[in-house]
Amino acid sequence: MTAPEPSPLLAPADGVPDLLATPDEFTRAAESLAAGTGPIALDTERASGYRYSQRAYLIQIRRTGSGTFLIDPIEHPDALGPLIDVLDGPEWILHAADQDLPCLTELGMRATSLFDTELAGRLLNLQKVNLAAMVAHFLGLGLAKGHGAADWSHRPLPAEWLNYAALDVEVLVELRAAMRAALADAGRLEWATEEFAYELRKPPPSPRTDRWRRTSNIHTLRTQRQLAVVAELWAAREQIAQRRDIAPGRVLPDSAIITAATAAPTTEAALTALPVFGGPRQRRQARVWLDAITRALALDEKQLPPRKQPVVGLPPVNRWEQRNPPAAARAHEVRPAIKELADRIGLPAENLLAPDVLRELCWTGIEPAGPGEVDAWLDAHGARRWQRGLTAEPIAEALGAAAGLSAAADPPRSS
Repeated sequence: MTAPEPSPLLAPADGVPDLLATPDEFTRAAESLAAGTGPIALDTERASGYRYSQRAYLIQIRRTGSGTFLIDPIEHPDALGPLIDVLDGPEWILHAADQDLPCLTELGMRATSLFDTELAGRLLNLQKVNLAAMVAHFLGLGLAKGHGAADWSHRPLPAEWLNYAALDVEVLVELRAAMRAALADAGRLEWATEEFAYELRKPPPSPRTDRWRRTSNIHTLRTQRQLAVVAELWAAREQIAQRRDIAPGRVLPDSAIITAATAAPTTEAALTALPVFGGPRQRRQARVWLDAITRALALDEKQLPPRKQPVVGLPPVNRWEQRNPPAAARAHEVRPAIKELADRIGLPAENLLAPDVLRELCWTGIEPAGPGEVDAWLDAHGARRWQRGLTAEPIAEALGAAAGLSAAADPPRSS
């Protein structure tokens, strides 16, 4: 039997609320939210692809008994105090919290408890965890989409964009209730509670090294000198993008960087003869780009970047056999054991245990490797209690099997 088509949700039930942008409007919104009850649904709209920063250009807030509020924080961010105060305490409902929490924190808004609907969907092993799919699955509603990738720094914001934004929080409270019940029925509510708490306290990811190596089509370059040109142009572009708060690709596209690295022009005339660089906007920056290229061409051979990015952290697992045979043996036993367990209980393996934690465990090993020692190791590396309860014993068994394989592979010592 096919599932019924979801009922279209094309507009908020109470209409699209006004956009609030003044201190007085923020205060009145905070008073209305304080009079509401239960958790508070939030969402943000950024301008990824248009702006360098990841700031929030719109904040959507909804609470039972209060309604929906669309907050423009750009002109008066210092006047958000009343909203910050009312948000301090109630549970927040977010979808993909790791995307919204940083820009809300930047504005001084901090959650004390959280319900992340995307993460809840992963713990329920749903095949699709985007907001529209889960609203359809749990509530039978078809959520109107279409403006998520828009330039939300644009002002004034069009009416259809505001309609889209309001719909993103229109049924989050109801979705949270349905998903909480589903988690409880599946015996996974405690798992979710631990995951949501971890989401609030986990440290930010470490910054990437040599980010310029992510330039599109850099693999087509053949020499270290060309890589140096890419690195210098990338750094110059990054400075301009950050200063002007423009997405780097809109300052200078990756394709132009690769073209310049291949041609290595030494004069402005040669540079502006290249595609993209001949346009009026790029001609105004020609001296900046040429200076970057000149710096790269003047580098000593010993200063040139290596062809391949230096390995940071653990090497790829397929190289462990040569570099760390005991680690390879552990990975051979432990990783399939975790995959089998995840499949058996119906959970994505990466949610059962973080891949980075699993790799580190296999690389370093644990001595002795009983369930208690494995539990302590996992605890020290950030695994939650529910994860440790499920995985400590299978990992201990797999480590024991790996130790046996390693011992059998060691040649006997002569007496």
